Amino acid sequence: MSKKNIETEIPSNGVLDGGSKIEAIKNLIFGENIQAYDSEFNSLKKEITQKRDELKEFIEETSQELNGLIDNLSTDLNIRITELENTIADKAEDLDAKKVDKKVLGQLLVKLGNQISE
Repeated sequence: MSKKNIETEIPSNGVLDGGSKIEAIKNLIFGENIQAYDSEFNSLKKEITQKRDELKEFIEETSQELNGLIDNLSTDLNIRITELENTIADKAEDLDAKKVDKKVLGQLLVKLGNQISE
Protein backbone atom coordinates (compact mmCIF):
# COMPACT_ATOMS: atom_id res chain seq x y z
CA MET A 1 0.00 0.00 0.00
CA SER A 2 1.28 3.44 -0.75
CA LYS A 3 1.66 6.43 1.49
CA LYS A 4 -0.76 8.31 -0.70
CA ASN A 5 -3.70 6.11 0.41
CA ILE A 6 -2.98 6.75 4.08
CA GLU A 7 -2.52 10.46 3.64
CA THR A 8 -5.83 10.87 1.86
CA GLU A 9 -7.63 9.42 4.88
CA ILE A 10 -6.15 11.89 7.37
CA PRO A 11 -8.39 14.93 7.83
CA SER A 12 -7.04 18.36 6.96
CA ASN A 13 -6.80 19.32 10.65
CA GLY A 14 -4.40 16.38 11.22
CA VAL A 15 -6.55 14.83 13.99
CA LEU A 16 -8.10 11.40 13.52
CA ASP A 17 -11.19 10.35 15.42
CA GLY A 18 -11.47 6.82 16.86
CA GLY A 19 -13.11 5.32 13.79
CA SER A 20 -10.63 6.94 11.42
CA LYS A 21 -7.72 5.66 13.50
CA ILE A 22 -9.05 2.14 13.28
CA GLU A 23 -9.54 2.44 9.54
CA ALA A 24 -6.00 3.80 9.12
CA ILE A 25 -4.58 0.92 11.18
CA LYS A 26 -6.61 -1.63 9.19
CA ASN A 27 -5.30 -0.14 5.95
CA LEU A 28 -1.72 -0.30 7.23
CA ILE A 29 -2.02 -3.91 8.36
CA PHE A 30 -4.18 -5.40 5.64
CA GLY A 31 -3.68 -3.01 2.80
CA GLU A 32 -5.80 -3.37 -0.29
CA ASN A 33 -6.88 -6.89 0.65
CA ILE A 34 -9.25 -5.51 3.30
CA GLN A 35 -12.23 -5.60 0.89
CA ALA A 36 -11.54 -9.26 0.13
CA TYR A 37 -11.31 -10.00 3.87
CA ASP A 38 -14.50 -8.05 4.56
CA SER A 39 -16.29 -9.85 1.73
CA GLU A 40 -15.16 -13.25 2.96
CA PHE A 41 -16.04 -12.36 6.54
CA ASN A 42 -19.51 -11.21 5.49
CA SER A 43 -20.12 -14.37 3.46
CA LEU A 44 -19.01 -16.49 6.44
CA LYS A 45 -21.25 -14.44 8.70
CA LYS A 46 -24.22 -15.04 6.36
CA GLU A 47 -23.45 -18.76 6.17
CA ILE A 48 -23.20 -19.03 9.95
CA THR A 49 -26.50 -17.18 10.33
CA GLN A 50 -28.13 -19.48 7.77
CA LYS A 51 -26.80 -22.60 9.53
CA ARG A 52 -27.97 -21.23 12.89
CA ASP A 53 -31.45 -20.67 11.49
CA GLU A 54 -31.48 -24.18 10.00
CA LEU A 55 -30.42 -25.62 13.36
CA LYS A 56 -33.13 -23.66 15.17
CA GLU A 57 -35.72 -24.99 12.72
CA PHE A 58 -34.40 -28.55 13.10
CA ILE A 59 -34.48 -28.24 16.90
CA GLU A 60 -38.05 -26.94 16.79
CA GLU A 61 -39.17 -29.78 14.49
CA THR A 62 -37.42 -32.35 16.66
CA SER A 63 -38.95 -30.86 19.79
CA GLN A 64 -42.45 -31.03 18.30
CA GLU A 65 -41.87 -34.60 17.15
CA LEU A 66 -40.60 -35.63 20.58
CA ASN A 67 -43.55 -33.96 22.30
CA GLY A 68 -45.90 -35.85 20.00
CA LEU A 69 -44.15 -39.13 20.73
CA ILE A 70 -44.26 -38.44 24.48
CA ASP A 71 -48.00 -37.70 24.25
CA ASN A 72 -48.58 -40.95 22.33
CA LEU A 73 -46.51 -42.91 24.83
CA SER A 74 -48.38 -41.34 27.72
CA THR A 75 -51.73 -42.22 26.14
CA ASP A 76 -50.61 -45.81 25.47
CA LEU A 77 -49.31 -46.12 29.02
CA ASN A 78 -52.58 -44.84 30.47
CA ILE A 79 -54.55 -47.30 28.34
CA ARG A 80 -52.38 -50.21 29.46
CA ILE A 81 -52.62 -49.18 33.12
CA THR A 82 -56.41 -49.03 32.82
CA GLU A 83 -56.44 -52.47 31.18
CA LEU A 84 -54.25 -53.86 33.97
CA GLU A 85 -56.49 -52.34 36.64
CA ASN A 86 -59.53 -53.91 34.98
CA THR A 87 -57.78 -57.29 34.72
CA ILE A 88 -56.80 -57.17 38.39
CA ALA A 89 -60.35 -56.22 39.38
CA ASP A 90 -61.71 -59.13 37.31
CA LYS A 91 -59.25 -61.56 38.90
CA ALA A 92 -60.18 -60.31 42.37
CA GLU A 93 -63.88 -60.87 41.58
CA ASP A 94 -63.08 -64.39 40.34
CA LEU A 95 -61.21 -65.14 43.55
CA ASP A 96 -64.09 -63.82 45.63
CA ALA A 97 -66.48 -66.03 43.70
CA LYS A 98 -64.26 -69.10 44.07
CA LYS A 99 -63.36 -68.74 47.73
CA VAL A 100 -65.56 -70.31 50.34
CA ASP A 101 -66.79 -68.29 53.26
CA LYS A 102 -65.39 -69.55 56.60
CA LYS A 103 -68.83 -69.79 58.14
CA VAL A 104 -70.16 -71.85 55.25
CA LEU A 105 -67.07 -74.07 55.32
CA GLY A 106 -67.44 -74.58 59.06
CA GLN A 107 -71.09 -75.54 58.70
CA LEU A 108 -70.25 -77.96 55.89
CA LEU A 109 -67.52 -79.60 57.97
CA VAL A 110 -69.83 -79.95 60.98
CA LYS A 111 -72.47 -81.45 58.72
CA LEU A 112 -69.88 -83.81 57.22
CA GLY A 113 -68.67 -84.76 60.70
CA ASN A 114 -72.23 -85.47 61.83
CA GLN A 115 -72.86 -87.63 58.76
CA ILE A 116 -69.67 -89.62 59.35
CA SER A 117 -70.47 -90.21 63.01
CA GLU A 118 -73.98 -91.50 62.21
